[in-house]
Amino acid sequence: MPRSVAVIGGAAVPCGKLMEKPDAPIQVLEHEVLSRCVLDAVRDAGVEKSSIGSLVFSHPRIYTRQLYFATFMAHYLRLPADGIVMEVLGNGMTGGLAFDQAVDQVANGKADVALALGTSFEMGADTAAHLNNTMRATGDVDFQSSCGFTPIAWYAMDAVRYMHEFKATREQIASVAVKNRLHASHNPLAQYRKPITLEEVMSQRMIVEPLGLLEVPPRSDGAACVVVATEDVAKRIGRPYVLIRGRGFHHEGAHQISEVPGDMTAFLPATIAASKAYDEAGICAKELDFAEIYAPCTIVEVCVSEAIGLLPRGEGAAAAAAGVTTLGGEIPICTSGGLQSRGHPPYVTPLYNVIEALEQLRHRAGTRQVKDASLGLTICELGNYNAALVHVMEAVG
Repeated sequence: MPRSVAVIGGAAVPCGKLMEKPDAPIQVLEHEVLSRCVLDAVRDAGVEKSSIGSLVFSHPRIYTRQLYFATFMAHYLRLPADGIVMEVLGNGMTGGLAFDQAVDQVANGKADVALALGTSFEMGADTAAHLNNTMRATGDVDFQSSCGFTPIAWYAMDAVRYMHEFKATREQIASVAVKNRLHASHNPLAQYRKPITLEEVMSQRMIVEPLGLLEVPPRSDGAACVVVATEDVAKRIGRPYVLIRGRGFHHEGAHQISEVPGDMTAFLPATIAASKAYDEAGICAKELDFAEIYAPCTIVEVCVSEAIGLLPRGEGAAAAAAGVTTLGGEIPICTSGGLQSRGHPPYVTPLYNVIEALEQLRHRAGTRQVKDASLGLTICELGNYNAALVHVMEAVG
């Protein structure tokens, strides 16, 4: 019988520029940054170092010089483990898979305490080389990549289709960026914290029509660590914790961009994964107090909010413009500031989302706190939501 699992601690560095150019005389070292996160997260959790039984790392970006980063970090931290020391990789879901595997380690009795942790450094990398690597990951390397297809291009196609199908306006979709910057202005981990107006969003240069500069994610560096444990351990510590109530995953068997015709804006994997998580948790979407969504672009947040049942199909953009998803609204979404403003260090972005959920459910989010938050959701994707991973969490204590 799987054991109940709690999230008991977490820490991250503010998103932004950490990585220097390869020829810079002084370099920021990933293992030093991450080790500080580990110390802060373990202190936040209230556990002893000796109790940690498993370390699940998000695989570092290709720009990380240190190979076998997980075992190097175990050595650097002087952390022996009986459960597992491993790295996982899955595009934008990488950090989510690290968290999911750490939860599994605890649920299945491999460890009483486990860490999900990692770094994602890319801002010192050459822009052209980075773009080339991104294009090679987007679709068929012999078909889409040669045409210069990028992730923002597929999200832009989603936006055009959504506007066509549901008569949504670009202003409504752009309002998501304004809302997220408002939330980010209250988040010390956010990369961009200065509030913006809808007029500012609309006046920015286009990245891929109809998505402008402030509607897409910035390049970001980051590092994060989340501590999970059995509920028995959490109870013994005697601090407020967050219980994993439900989990769902679905992959549709397509690689990000598919030649098979389908509904571009339904994000069916998110619907299926969320349904599994709701069923396991014994709740419905309307019972959630907030959701932290992995949404690189404004349109993604709109589509996912509908796919997981927070808003009716075709009404997500209008609801965002009306303030429904803003703090104080009916269902606050991305209280961290989202990927456009909180920042997007891709391989650890889902860990930042878990940390935001942890802060909200322990009522430690300060001026961005969702009042009386007791149930929250995190969701992440592999690419254009060809797959989704959902966790439903509940406040305890």
